[in-house]
Amino acid sequence: MTIKSDKWIRRMASQHNMISPFEAEQVRYNAAGGKIISHGTSSYGYDVRCSNEFKIFTNINSAIVDPKNFTAANFVDLQSDVCIIPPNSFALARSVEYFRIPRNVLVICLGKSTYARCGIIVNVTPLEPEWEGHVTLEFSNTTPLPAKIYANEGVAQMLFIESDEECEVSYKDRGGKYQGQQGVTLPIA
Repeated sequence: MTIKSDKWIRRMASQHNMISPFEAEQVRYNAAGGKIISHGTSSYGYDVRCSNEFKIFTNINSAIVDPKNFTAANFVDLQSDVCIIPPNSFALARSVEYFRIPRNVLVICLGKSTYARCGIIVNVTPLEPEWEGHVTLEFSNTTPLPAKIYANEGVAQMLFIESDEECEVSYKDRGGKYQGQQGVTLPIA
């Protein structure tokens, strides 16, 4: 197994449409020339962006967080260029990029240091071989203050690990319940 470099990521994106839309280099400025939190290809990974679709957790219903019985009523939907996460709470979003993971690749996601240094944790479970879709991103605000997330800017880095052999059973083979997800996807029991 090896962690893949920028050359491999560019080749896979171009030949196999692994990431769409795809930025071949690091992007640090928006179209107007303003500085942004970077996204795109890095030395050994790909920095994904967060879309402008958010689901902000709220406990107005005094609900119990139960992954087997999770309801959309626990969230407030927001479409905006920024999302303010309440103190000690979380929000869900999705990646701008759509991923198509090869059968011999596993992808691990880590939050960007810019957010981590502000007490904002980005959590994404591994992208398994032959999974495809928009990535659902979870932002945990660990601080006692409101926290801001910026849409269409970098939020997390994907690391691609290629095996020297294909897996026996892929996510697609299993009929995984999150296969092909398009928007911010809540837990499916």
